Amino acid sequence: MGDIRRPFHHALAVSEKHCRGCTRCMKNCPTEAIRIIRGTAQVNAERCIDCGQCLDACPYEAISIEQDDFSRIFSFQHRIAVFPALFFSQFSDDVPESWIAQSLYDIGFTDYYESEFGVDILKSISSRFSVYAARKPVISSYCPAVVRLIQIKYHSLVDHINLLRTPMEITSLYVRQLYQDKGISAKDVGVFYVTPCAAKIADIKTSEKGKNHLFDGVINLDYLYNLVCGNVSKHKKRLQQSKPLKSTVSGNAAIWSLAKGESAMVPGRSLAVDEIHNVIEFLESYETNSIEDLDFLELRACSQGCAGGVLTPENKFLTSEKVMKRAKRKGPLDDETQRRISHESRKIDRKLKIDGYEAHNTDVLDDDISEALKKMDEIEKISTLLPGLDCGLCGSPSCEALARDIVLQKASWSYCGVLHLKKSHPLIQEIWGNKFSRNS
Repeated sequence: MGDIRRPFHHALAVSEKHCRGCTRCMKNCPTEAIRIIRGTAQVNAERCIDCGQCLDACPYEAISIEQDDFSRIFSFQHRIAVFPALFFSQFSDDVPESWIAQSLYDIGFTDYYESEFGVDILKSISSRFSVYAARKPVISSYCPAVVRLIQIKYHSLVDHINLLRTPMEITSLYVRQLYQDKGISAKDVGVFYVTPCAAKIADIKTSEKGKNHLFDGVINLDYLYNLVCGNVSKHKKRLQQSKPLKSTVSGNAAIWSLAKGESAMVPGRSLAVDEIHNVIEFLESYETNSIEDLDFLELRACSQGCAGGVLTPENKFLTSEKVMKRAKRKGPLDDETQRRISHESRKIDRKLKIDGYEAHNTDVLDDDISEALKKMDEIEKISTLLPGLDCGLCGSPSCEALARDIVLQKASWSYCGVLHLKKSHPLIQEIWGNKFSRNS
């Protein structure tokens, strides 16, 4: 297979200095990738999907998201920002879009594109938005956290993932082809993605290790937002003379990153599920009882889609409302833009499909099947002997997870604080009676 995208890069990091081992991140992690070891959160890189739930849950700012140094853009003569349409909706209503656009030029970019422009490009090529996968229902590949989740946890669904590139990738292909046709050397063109979440950083950084180099760096959306706000505050009088915006995305495409924005454009029967725990609940149900006549699944790790990304400063519900209102004001692309798309898209249409994704097995108990079955039985037995309170004091997210860790020799019985209390503190009996132990 071609575009397998491994080893997987991770954008989230834990600061040992600030972490207090409070277990909030561990409790909120949807893939049980976090353990508390010696009072500090430790992340299992094989299970992490960079969804950002841990960052949202941490009250001590002990979890951070990497980003490239902004000054990196000045390594290129032509500096292009690609950002989701919701970037414009992060600002208050008294900041016109023309001020935001001019501020992007002021701080160093020479051009910009909304990433959903890739939707318009794809529609121009195929006359409608289409998807492609080996099996139905086709699952959207737009959210890299969901793709990663399927790769590590729902192996039977890997062949359902859409193999067409995401809008931001298509936009980058288009931009690079456009500058190439102008006779500009590729080394002089820098394309930078402005991300609302950690998962897209991880995805881009992972892709860069392969043959498909589409972005020269990633800029966190909240960082760019603050740069633009500073420029607006400093140059408000001059910005009032800003020129009208160029047409960079159609109204239909502008809502793509919101919940139900993509599925609304796909023909056939579609379902949209947002927020990672809801996604997991749905996928668990779907694997058990598949739904007939379902053509497409739009799955988003963040509530409200990208509007709920951990790097978006505005309230996710207000962002969604603003994006919808903006989309209604915008019609189709102007004729000149349509002609330019038609001319350039013929040169990139063969690059729109990737070869595939593969499952990543993170739950191997033993390479020997008979030994793995024995360990499964052992995990089940240990689970029945543990309290079943899922309190997290042991440093594992649940008693079942602790049982697994014990069998894999990553933990021991001594980690269970409740069992210690049972032996040494009579008050535990007064409070819980025998309910704290499943085998009582």
